[in-house]
Amino acid sequence: MHTIFVCSDAVGETANTVVQATIRQFNASQVQVKRYGLIRTEDEVRSIVEEAFRVNGFIAYTLVLPELREMMRQEAIRVNVNAIDIMGPMMQAFIDTFKDSPKRKVGLLYQLDEEYYQRVEAVEFTVNSDDGKDPSAMKQAHMVLIGPSRTSKTPLSIYLAHKGYKVANYPLVPEVKPPSILYELDPKKLIGLTMNPDYLVRIRTERLKAVGLPFGAKYATDERVEEELAFAMKLYQELGCSIIDVSGKAIEETAGLILADR
Repeated sequence: MHTIFVCSDAVGETANTVVQATIRQFNASQVQVKRYGLIRTEDEVRSIVEEAFRVNGFIAYTLVLPELREMMRQEAIRVNVNAIDIMGPMMQAFIDTFKDSPKRKVGLLYQLDEEYYQRVEAVEFTVNSDDGKDPSAMKQAHMVLIGPSRTSKTPLSIYLAHKGYKVANYPLVPEVKPPSILYELDPKKLIGLTMNPDYLVRIRTERLKAVGLPFGAKYATDERVEEELAFAMKLYQELGCSIIDVSGKAIEETAGLILADR
């Protein structure tokens, strides 16, 4: 078993996110992550480095306080342990480029500031506006996602909400007339989601298995999927909204495409 040590003088979430993203790039089933947060003393740093040396692991750290960061660097060199400073180079680049000085205060990312409460409000709004629950809320939304079933509307909405955006989404079904409010909204607020038919059929088939419905249900047939996608595309053209093909895209990738135009 390989061990990666995540160390921080705050909670360590930033370093952990980078480490987890790195692990996914490898066949790393035998990797464990050991986290040490709220580090305050040089003795703690020394102890962690020595433990990493004993198990032949490496360290990823975000230490804002310069004395702890320097101690980590020196101790890692002393015992020949790889230690990656995730935040230090970025802070130094900021200093060198903008001639500014850091606050050297730990945990600033997670303070309960105005931005935090905006995200909470956005998530609450988005949950209450999911799956067409409240079409009238579309006017207050920063963006409205529309598309056939299983085109990632809900997970994409929640992801964007955590970025601070109020998102409403509405499922498109040929037998149900879309709400008139869609035609009243600024087309720039609307995002139409589509998907490769074969890809959508596979996703819906897996969904049927998950909920125990018959394999041959109309919901996952080629004909039904083609009908729904054609209906959606016709509506997108009428509304003049942007269209994103989400086939094979991660939620983060689709969100990046949406936010690139904001």
